Amino acid sequence: MALKQLILNRKINERSSAIAKLMEERSDLQKQEEDLERALEEAKTDEEIQTVDDSSKELEEQVKKIDDQIADLEKQKQELEDELSTMDDTSKDDKPKDGEKRNMKKFKVTEEEVEEKRSAINAFVKSKGMDKRAGFTSVEGGALIPEELLKPQETPEDVVDLSKYIRSVPVNSATGKFPVISKSGSKMATVEELKENPELANPTMVEIDYSVATRRGYIPLSQEVIDDANYDVTGLISDEIQDQSLNTKNADIALVLQSAPAKAITGVDGLKDLINKGIKKVYDVKFFISASMYSELDKLKDKNGRYLLQDSITAASGKQLLGKEVVVLDDDVIGKAEGDLVGFIGDAKAFAAFFDRKQVSVQWVDNNIYGKLLAGVIRYDVKATDTAAGFYVTFTSGSDSTTTSSPTTTTTTLPTTTTTTEA
Repeated sequence: MALKQLILNRKINERSSAIAKLMEERSDLQKQEEDLERALEEAKTDEEIQTVDDSSKELEEQVKKIDDQIADLEKQKQELEDELSTMDDTSKDDKPKDGEKRNMKKFKVTEEEVEEKRSAINAFVKSKGMDKRAGFTSVEGGALIPEELLKPQETPEDVVDLSKYIRSVPVNSATGKFPVISKSGSKMATVEELKENPELANPTMVEIDYSVATRRGYIPLSQEVIDDANYDVTGLISDEIQDQSLNTKNADIALVLQSAPAKAITGVDGLKDLINKGIKKVYDVKFFISASMYSELDKLKDKNGRYLLQDSITAASGKQLLGKEVVVLDDDVIGKAEGDLVGFIGDAKAFAAFFDRKQVSVQWVDNNIYGKLLAGVIRYDVKATDTAAGFYVTFTSGSDSTTTSSPTTTTTTLPTTTTTTEA
């Protein structure tokens, strides 16, 4: 019976993998449909329109074929799952006879059973091993206490996703060019009625070359752990893969931010000069700083004794400095080592672009082990697009705005008059 269940599970997993692959192909076809829509908008002749129409019909046939295959596989999968469910119900009703191999299944333990086992173990301990009840197992003169596999405590992880702060560009190819228009700050001229339109300032356009790279890996997970655990082990490991994916993207994005023009900043006055004069007002400036730099800034006060770092209900990070949002990263992410007082100050969305090709998590059963291999695959590239949008700063605390002011006390010394009397 157990072998039959394994076979059914294998067939179900094969159908699931096939469905996932077809869904991916269907997603690619949807992107082709978007390309055809753009081609139709740009079509100028009947011949071009006819070409788009022919391609559209061919695309519809491919989509219908894939939909039919998905429906057929889902039907097969449902039938297999129903058969497996029937076998599970039957195995629960079957009681093993003497001499038969028992089916090792884990049933939910009721409160009464737990209390019965606890009572049996307590009686065994008090009687020093003389009282052996049926509520537990004794091994070599000792009581074998059942242990439940509890859900492990998850360690808090960095939840900052830098890809949310830069421009995200979905791409359909591994390589290509992306045009970027720099913010020039040019203005339109005032023109009188019916006068000729003046020519606008030519924008500065740069083509950015991108090349998508693949990052991937897998985590093996034994079927025994999956069966014995009373929590979603597969889901827990999947979350770990997602966390590693986030850490990988953050590291690559931070590396691009570090390529910004370097600038040494001293004290709060240096930060003010950078924001007020060093970066154009067209950019949405934010602070992306190391934890050590954040700690240093968190101690600074103005001349009235007020802390410069303020809470903000509008900023996603909850903090702002000099009216700008502050995003805190680990020292070794935005910097090189622990204790680095560094960070990117500027408009990250204008400075860098995230060329997103594909993000997918898959799972499959390995033929060589009784378990699963959970894999994560991400394909992207990160490039700097507008280097005038920010600076990579190295911060040094200055003597300005570091202490609270105290009132000045003035002491006036009165002249002393000495009178001499002759005898």
